[in-house]
Amino acid sequence: MNSHEISPELIAQLNTLEPHLRSVIRGQNHIIPRVASVLQRGELGFTKNNRPRGSFLFLGPTGVGKTELALAFTRCVFGADNLLRFDMSEYQTQDRLAVLLGGKQGEEGTLGQAVKRLRKGTILFDESEKAHPRILDILLQILDAARITLATGETLDLSNFYIVLTSNLGAAEVMQLQHAPFATMERHVLSRASRTFRPELFARITEKLVFNRLPYEVQLEIAESMLAAEFAFLAEKGIHLNAAPEVLPFLIQRGFHPHLGARPLRDVIEKHVRDAVASAVMDNERFTHAEIVVQESSLRLAGAA
Repeated sequence: MNSHEISPELIAQLNTLEPHLRSVIRGQNHIIPRVASVLQRGELGFTKNNRPRGSFLFLGPTGVGKTELALAFTRCVFGADNLLRFDMSEYQTQDRLAVLLGGKQGEEGTLGQAVKRLRKGTILFDESEKAHPRILDILLQILDAARITLATGETLDLSNFYIVLTSNLGAAEVMQLQHAPFATMERHVLSRASRTFRPELFARITEKLVFNRLPYEVQLEIAESMLAAEFAFLAEKGIHLNAAPEVLPFLIQRGFHPHLGARPLRDVIEKHVRDAVASAVMDNERFTHAEIVVQESSLRLAGAA
């Protein structure tokens, strides 16, 4: 792509990419610039035609934002529906390769069907280290040539896609090193990943990124963001809420987990807020505005009207 073909609109979009990702992914500021750099090169056309636009290996404990980052940058670059997600824990045997690429002539497989539907976007392979070696061969083919061949004999071009592999490799050891510097944990995780994945696969990934643990202060920020998102979700249904000061400490006390990251927070916030709203709706179906407060061991709506 020549510079004169790069539109001002694209430049403006790419300039907002890093700040946007920082606003939605908390506690991983060391990763965001490296992700944004790959995306900028990919969107400007500075990648080879026979390679994906970019590729990532996201490493670290559960609940720290690996999948959420893939979702966030896909929404920003392509739109909300342009992420294809495959859980590699479901592809641990060779016969599952037929599900992915088609088992007999005429079958496209789940990956083929999805790619043909979207044509561009992000393909996310969660828990990639669990995939059968034959399926890892397919990942190598994708990273090396941006192509896959289906059981139909058709070859699909994946050069308009970003490829993301996630893995929890080394997570247990990292949690035991919780007082060690991050650089020490990063070296440990990358070393473990380089020994687990085939060298030729590991070498072809554009960026290998280790996510940090989420301390209490970061999980508190995430809880605030999740609570605001929950209120926005309910506002779309005509229910407008604000929270009393004691609500956030109540939720973080029940949702904070040093090992599971922010994942339990979402469940806790959705359960308690929606239970409170459901209870209020059952008592007063006409309310639209209310304050959510703590009552005993749960949340309730006060001043429903």
